[in-house]
Amino acid sequence: MGSGGRFGRYNKRLPMQVRIAPSKALGGAIRLPGDKSISHRYAILAAIAEGTTTLKNFSSGADPHSTLGCVQSLGIVVETGEGEIKVHGRGLRGLQAPAGQLDAGNSGSTIRMLSGVLAGQPFASTIFGDESLSRRPMKRIMTPLTQMGARIEAVDGTYPPITIYGTRDLKAIAYETPVASAQVKSCVLFAGLSCAGETSVTEPLKTRDHSEIAMREFGADIKTIGRTTTVVGGKELEGRELYVPGDLSGAAFFLVAAMMNPEANVILYDVGVNPSRTALIDFLVGGGGQVKVLDVRSSGGELVGDLQVRNSKFQGGEISGGLTAALIDEIPVLAVLGATSENGLTVRDASELRVKETDRIATVAENLRRMGIEIETAADGFHIPGKQTFRAAEVDSFGDHRIGMAFAVAGLVAEGGETVVNEAEAASVSFPEFFSSLESIRT
Repeated sequence: MGSGGRFGRYNKRLPMQVRIAPSKALGGAIRLPGDKSISHRYAILAAIAEGTTTLKNFSSGADPHSTLGCVQSLGIVVETGEGEIKVHGRGLRGLQAPAGQLDAGNSGSTIRMLSGVLAGQPFASTIFGDESLSRRPMKRIMTPLTQMGARIEAVDGTYPPITIYGTRDLKAIAYETPVASAQVKSCVLFAGLSCAGETSVTEPLKTRDHSEIAMREFGADIKTIGRTTTVVGGKELEGRELYVPGDLSGAAFFLVAAMMNPEANVILYDVGVNPSRTALIDFLVGGGGQVKVLDVRSSGGELVGDLQVRNSKFQGGEISGGLTAALIDEIPVLAVLGATSENGLTVRDASELRVKETDRIATVAENLRRMGIEIETAADGFHIPGKQTFRAAEVDSFGDHRIGMAFAVAGLVAEGGETVVNEAEAASVSFPEFFSSLESIRT
C-alpha cells in the first residue's frame, strides 16, 4: 500500500501502511515544522487582533489547519503564501456568525481554546469533530465558560458537538482549574479578553505558557504570579509578524530514535525550547541522554535553539506528579525508549492519557506487546522493565498520530525484519513530513 522509499508515501484519502526497516546509523540535520501548540494560539489571537498578522513556519499539521479553517468560517480572511500565512484580523468584536458548524477535525486544542473566544461573541456556534474528538470530554471548559455567562450544550452534557451561545456581557471570574491543562487555562484567558475587569486562572501545577507569551506579544495586559495568570479584558490586540519555532514534541521522536541507535549524530534546527516545555530535555539528559541545546535565541517571546543528539545509554526512571503533566504528549515515545533503557520506565498520575486521541495507555501497551515487550499497566500509568529487545511486528497507530510515530521509531531498532505501521497517515495530524524526515537521516 505504501510506496516511495522505505517509509511509503503519505496519502490523506486512504489508510496507509508504512514499513520500517532496522537502521544501521542515523545522521544529518532536520528542520522541524512549526510548533503545533503555538500555531493554534497564533491563529486564534491573530483572528481577534486588529490588522494583519504574518506567521512564518506555521505548523503543517492538520490540527492547526483545523483552527485556521474555523476562523475562516467566522469571517476571517486567511492567505497562504510561500513559507508564511497572513491572517487579516477583525478585532475582538469583529467575528461573524458562521454559516454552518465549525469543524475541529481531530483537534482538542481547536475546540477547547476557540470556545473561549466564541463565548464572548453575540451569536451561537456549534463545533464538532471526528469520531475520536467526539469521545473527548468538554466539561472542563464548559464549567468555567458557564460561570462567565455563556450557555453551552453538549452531547450527554460533556461530549462534542458542543453549541456555544455567546454573549457580549461575559463576566470576569477567578477560576481554579481542577486539572493541570494548558488548553483549559487558555480557553478561560481567551474568554477573559472580552470581559470587563480581570479574569484569572490558578492551576494546580504550572502548564506550558505559550498562550501567555502569545497574548503579551499581541498586546494583551497579562501577568503571571506563581500558578495564577491574570488578563485584563477589553484591550484591543494588534496584528504582528511572528515566527513559529520548530515543534519540540515533534523533535521528541528524533531525540529518542538517535539515543537508541548505536551510531547516531543528529541536529534539529530552530526548535522551540520554552522553559515550560523543556522537561523533556531535562528528563532525557538526567537519565544519561547526550542531548545538547545550541545557539539559544529569542523569537516573539519564545526561546529557540538547535538540538544535537547522539547515541546514549539511557538509565530510565519514573515520570509522576508534575513531570507527568509536563511530558504528557511525549509519554508514548518515552515508553519506547524505556523498554531499551537500563532500568526501565514507570509512569504514574497519567489518567489523562486515557482520554487523548486514543486511550494511550492501552494503545502503547498493545503495540509494545506485539513487538515482544513486557509492560504492566495501571489505571493511571504503566511500568516497563528495561533491557528489552524489540522484535519486528505489525503495529497500528489506531488513528493516533503520536502512537504511529512512536512505533515507527521502535521499528528502527527492532530485530527480525521490517516493522509494519498501519494507519500511518495519522501522523499528518501534527507532522505530515515525519516519515520523509525520518528517511532523510538514515545513513
